[in-house]
Amino acid sequence: MKRKLHTPEQIVKKLREADAAIASGSTVEQVCRQLQISDATYYNWRKQYGQMKLNQVKQLKSLQKENARLKKLVADLSLDKAILKEALSGNY
Repeated sequence: MKRKLHTPEQIVKKLREADAAIASGSTVEQVCRQLQISDATYYNWRKQYGQMKLNQVKQLKSLQKENARLKKLVADLSLDKAILKEALSGNY
């Protein structure tokens, strides 16, 4: 079976649909079948995105992107520093 990748926005939307269906009396298994996801996926999503709103998900996504950019920048600078340190010590 081909694996579907859902965006955080889609996940939050599906969780809200699941909340509405469960509140109307459906079981978690029925809701998962309707949303075409497994029970485990539902509970993992609930744990990760449980009470988030859409704007919080967008903010989280932008912060993760910024964090990745900064980590790459630090790695590049650390490499440059190591190269310069080795060149100054004369061990080349």
